[in-house]
Amino acid sequence: MKVRSSSPVASTGCELASIWRKIQGADDWAGLVEPLNPVLRDEVVRYGELVTACYEAFDLDRASPRFLQCKHGKERLLHETGLGSAGYEISRYIYATGPDILGDGGGRWIGYVAVATDEVARRLGRRDVLVAFRGTVTKSEWAANLMSSLTPARLDPHGPRPEVMVESGFLTLYTNSDSQRRRFSHGSCRQQLLKEVARLVKKHEAEEMSLTLAGHSMGSALALLLGYDLAELGLNWRAEAAVPITVYSYGGPRVGNWWFKERCDELAVKVLRVVNVRDPVTKLPGLFLNESLRRWGATASQCYTHVGVELALDFFEAKNPACVHDMAKYVALLKCRRCISAGGVDWVGKTAVLLKKMEELSWLFRKVAHLINHSSCSSEINYKI
Repeated sequence: MKVRSSSPVASTGCELASIWRKIQGADDWAGLVEPLNPVLRDEVVRYGELVTACYEAFDLDRASPRFLQCKHGKERLLHETGLGSAGYEISRYIYATGPDILGDGGGRWIGYVAVATDEVARRLGRRDVLVAFRGTVTKSEWAANLMSSLTPARLDPHGPRPEVMVESGFLTLYTNSDSQRRRFSHGSCRQQLLKEVARLVKKHEAEEMSLTLAGHSMGSALALLLGYDLAELGLNWRAEAAVPITVYSYGGPRVGNWWFKERCDELAVKVLRVVNVRDPVTKLPGLFLNESLRRWGATASQCYTHVGVELALDFFEAKNPACVHDMAKYVALLKCRRCISAGGVDWVGKTAVLLKKMEELSWLFRKVAHLINHSSCSSEINYKI
């Protein structure tokens, strides 16, 4: 059994209990990202470790009877992955069924739902319900990732909103069920999650609560779809107040179009995107048709658009280029205070400022190019006349 060097909630103390709504994005993390607030940093690390446990517990041994499922029972998973002191109890495992086009169908373990214990709930200032998702591993999941066309989400039957569109592959993985009812088939990923989250919201209706949805890569896309789905259906509402929904996305791709982003904002689904600026996955889908093109008249329905606030990191290893998307590397950099604030310099904040300046320069360059091109066309027309 692995043991982490420190308890994921030990450093938060009473300070988190008094400001947890801000840490969960109530004010869109204003003043907390640049420079990176230490309490927010600890929470991003904590949730990152709880997501990393999904990878460590996923069985990739072809000879194992649990191949492509979880190695451990619900009571043992966090202990076996070194997070026994995390203060969460897993209430349900979650399975997802990808498109069965590569002989890899059936429900695959993709994450878990967990609830903060009484002790940790007091430290956090509320009862936290966590849904943690791993990223892409199986062939059917890779196939889903390649289904990059936009399709209407239509998750609310009473308000389908056809203009709100998401990536078809992510939606398939979220809503697909195993028609052959093979082992580990429990209905669609969506059905499992809506039922369990609704149950927990009702169970703890007399308490302060938060819904935290965290995932890496494809898992962050599922986390965002779930957050949107819960808010659109109103399953986070109790009496006259809504339970806040926060998505912690690590190395996550774009999920939907501009109207999806707008609707998430309207529904107060808060998203913190932890991004390595060198990670190509965070630039997909919509490598060309994305939010930057809306300035040039591209329609909102055609452009993939990121949701939420970005927390930028910058890491790369020449001997291991794949590390740019590695979940463990994301967490390791965040845990290293010297990497983030070396010599009093906030490198996370510096990176974010640099990216903003690069975006402004890119916009200026495109504008100048457009003017030059327009001028050239006019000259050519005058010459022909």
